[in-house]
Amino acid sequence: MSPRQHTGRIARFDEPGKPFEIDTVPLPEVGPGQILIKVTRANICGSDVHAWHGTFATRGLGGQLPTVLGHEMVGSVAELGEGVTADSNGRQLSVGTRVVFPYFFCCHTCRNCLAGRRNACLNLKMAMLGRADEPPYFVGGYGDYFLLPAGAVVYTVPDSVSDEIAAGANCALSQVMYGLERVDQQLGEYVVIQGAGALGLYAVAVAKARGAAKVIAIDGIPERLELATAFGADFVIDITEVTTEKERAKLVRKLTDGQGADVVVEVVGHPSAIDEGLKLLGQFGRYVEIGNINIGKSFQFDPSRFVFANKTMVGVSLYDPAVLSRALDFLAEHQHRLPFERLAAACYSLDDINEAFAAAEGKRDVRASIVP
Repeated sequence: MSPRQHTGRIARFDEPGKPFEIDTVPLPEVGPGQILIKVTRANICGSDVHAWHGTFATRGLGGQLPTVLGHEMVGSVAELGEGVTADSNGRQLSVGTRVVFPYFFCCHTCRNCLAGRRNACLNLKMAMLGRADEPPYFVGGYGDYFLLPAGAVVYTVPDSVSDEIAAGANCALSQVMYGLERVDQQLGEYVVIQGAGALGLYAVAVAKARGAAKVIAIDGIPERLELATAFGADFVIDITEVTTEKERAKLVRKLTDGQGADVVVEVVGHPSAIDEGLKLLGQFGRYVEIGNINIGKSFQFDPSRFVFANKTMVGVSLYDPAVLSRALDFLAEHQHRLPFERLAAACYSLDDINEAFAAAEGKRDVRASIVP
């Protein structure tokens, strides 16, 4: 960071329904253990759009307004606080090193952290929950900088992986990797992915890399279904063509040798998908619920079908921070075979963030990105 640089911009989010305001604010003092990150790219994730609409209330997680949204990001080290010399894998850090990091921060000392459940830390802090009208100001990804707190997990981005590809690692990719790890998806299993947005596409790729015998993606947008095939889906189901749950369940049975899926991953984000997804599972099937983050939504459920078929449902909120390191390895290994660059095709400057969110809302391919 240049010694002459004393300020930076943030896109202040005052409340749902109001446009973002671009503010120029002082850069914070970087304390011991902290890292000041120069944000180079921040994607617009579905949860950011939900927060923008007010359907995902950051205040419900202890957040405050005004704040700075944005969490799926990549950046470079602008300044290292006292005592910080290496990333969480022991690799040397210096000004200019490209890094990614979980957007949530664990205490590492509470009961859950000590039990290996750091994504359920009892003292969890997150990006997007701090105030934008007081220091350190840079509390979310939609700004020139982000202040990484002391003790945060951080990983160096491999030189071979571009910012464009790395930006999705710390949210979408790590989330689905962790979800498939939680249900121990095995070699030779049948996997169904409900929803072919960014998380769904990553899930297709990861399931194939874990040795799935067949991956089936379900969506209703042709562009997404085409991408699902490019990411390795063996079969796609267009809900505008196979229009009923019964027809889709019958087709999944046919495609899985009459067995039903071993694993179904829900990344649609609507409760109505869950009941259908459970019907797609075979005996001892495991259902990975990731998409529904809007509190107060519900669906009707017949538990007998769940019991008699020995099914399991696993809810996945956040991921273990160590997964992010494996996500970077995954990108480095598979980037020349899979079209990761297509997951963030549209770029907008920070000054154009309101236009970016309007585009993201109606986007038919995948995501938009803020490149400050």
